[in-house]
Amino acid sequence: MVEQLITEHLDLWTSAHTTRSTSGRGSSNKLVLTGIKKLRELILELAVRGKLVPQSPGDAPAAVLLSEIKKEKEDLVKAKLIKKPKPLPAISGEDLPFLIPECWEWVRLQDVTTYIQRGKGPKYADSGSVRVVSQKCVQWSGFDTAPARFVTDESLGKYTAERFLKSHDLLWNSTGTGTVGRIVEISNIEEKSLVADSHVTVIRPLVVLGSFLTAYISAPGIQRRIEPESPNALVSGSTKQVELNTSSVNALEVPIPPLAEQTRIVAKVDELMALCDQLEKQTEDSISAHQTLVETLLATLTDSLDADELAQNWARLAEHFDTLFTTEHSIEQLKQTILQLAVMGKLTSRNAKDTSASELLANLNSRKLNFYAKKQLKKQKPLKKISETEIPFDLPDGWQWARIGDATLFSEYGISAKTFETKDGVPVLKMGDIQDGKVILGGQKKAALDFEGIDDLMLKNGDVLYNRTNSSELVGKTGLYAGPDEFYSFASYLIRIRCDENTVRPDFLNLNMNTPLFRATQINPHLKQQCGQANVNGTIMKSMLVAVAPIEEQGRIMEKVNELLTTCENLKKKLTVAQNRKAQLAAELVEQAVA
Repeated sequence: MVEQLITEHLDLWTSAHTTRSTSGRGSSNKLVLTGIKKLRELILELAVRGKLVPQSPGDAPAAVLLSEIKKEKEDLVKAKLIKKPKPLPAISGEDLPFLIPECWEWVRLQDVTTYIQRGKGPKYADSGSVRVVSQKCVQWSGFDTAPARFVTDESLGKYTAERFLKSHDLLWNSTGTGTVGRIVEISNIEEKSLVADSHVTVIRPLVVLGSFLTAYISAPGIQRRIEPESPNALVSGSTKQVELNTSSVNALEVPIPPLAEQTRIVAKVDELMALCDQLEKQTEDSISAHQTLVETLLATLTDSLDADELAQNWARLAEHFDTLFTTEHSIEQLKQTILQLAVMGKLTSRNAKDTSASELLANLNSRKLNFYAKKQLKKQKPLKKISETEIPFDLPDGWQWARIGDATLFSEYGISAKTFETKDGVPVLKMGDIQDGKVILGGQKKAALDFEGIDDLMLKNGDVLYNRTNSSELVGKTGLYAGPDEFYSFASYLIRIRCDENTVRPDFLNLNMNTPLFRATQINPHLKQQCGQANVNGTIMKSMLVAVAPIEEQGRIMEKVNELLTTCENLKKKLTVAQNRKAQLAAELVEQAVA
């Protein structure tokens, strides 16, 4: 029995997770609960193959039911209550995707329905008596009329009686990648209150249970055919715009059990899906509690008052390392904590022989004044003195807070040239090329070589790029350019920061700008002042605060950070392998159960 299959492999169903690439049923934060997702698929697949509940000798065979349906359809056609369907080819053995019990029958969907038709394009109104169901209303989580708009009352005369939705109609999304294929059965519909738009196919079952047909269409066997490249695809078009044609819906092969067995199957599916809901909720709660625990324990590290307290807190956390860092989220939180500890001076020890940050910054200021005098750098306006209220946290002896404009040589916007897919020209880095503190090289479009001013906006190894505009999540993204000198340029919504490596190492500045507290204290306050597209510009950026360590300690910090981040990446790789294996095992278990 499927209940035994669930309980015997409960740990596998609840522990198989993968990183989410798209939103959907069975997800928690950034995770897809793959095991439970596969369990749902298994339940549906067993249901529509006749393997979820036993057959009963007392049930009238499906052939008898189909004979009754055929007679009723003929009567409805004679009474001109429905249109006479066009004849379809008989189902051949080659059409059948799987074997069914002897008392079941294969039919085409048209044979067990009175109406299959896409909705029509409406004339919308702000108010009215009838709403229009769109694809947004049809979700895997159920039917939602909240997104439905009104159709004009004046246009209702163009809607024939069959176009008004009825209880137990099936709504099947029929257009667009990501939305096509979703299906729901609707119930408790007020008469003449809803119609469908042209992106939704309406299916009206006759005698057979709509909830059984919904289970069949929701099962993996049919959903895999909602891809243009799939063998025996139900859709046409490209991956960017797919269409589920009405002719494909009419001709769809459907297994039909005896009516009594349909009822038992639907009841069992509902029961087991409710169990999956419980497992999903418990798993999500467990994941959420785990995330909270990890974040709380990691916060004790950054909140440590001194080296001794830090060592004690780390020892406490290290005792449970294998239990705590078991998800990508927890490992990412660990990485963020490492970055934060680094710029707080808590990863490395002091050395009395190190050059103090105040001396480094004073020397840089003298050199910049000399550059201004020789017109080798454009003179910048003096920046405001740092007040006590601005300082995010205390720094160790020998360190100093500085504004980015005072801790670096200069910063400037990139080029506004149009870029093209061409062999010749200068590759231009854009916002999407900044990822996880790095600048990803390769595949960039190019600007013309003779674009005015481009020679002065070519990057050098060690330049730091900052994204000044776009959505609030992307503003402030910073990455270190590690490519060849004078080969790449950068777009105008990026800002290039050039460091004096004797004062602040580029990788150390980039480290500062990628820490959680930098975003919280230097980026986010300015985002709150924005509306629409966020823009934290170069003037604001120059005034942002970074922690400056002795140059010798900066080197020790970066060495330690790189070592620890490598450990985190190795941990993540092992986790990915383990999770992929669990997901594979869940998939194999489903295949074996179905077979």
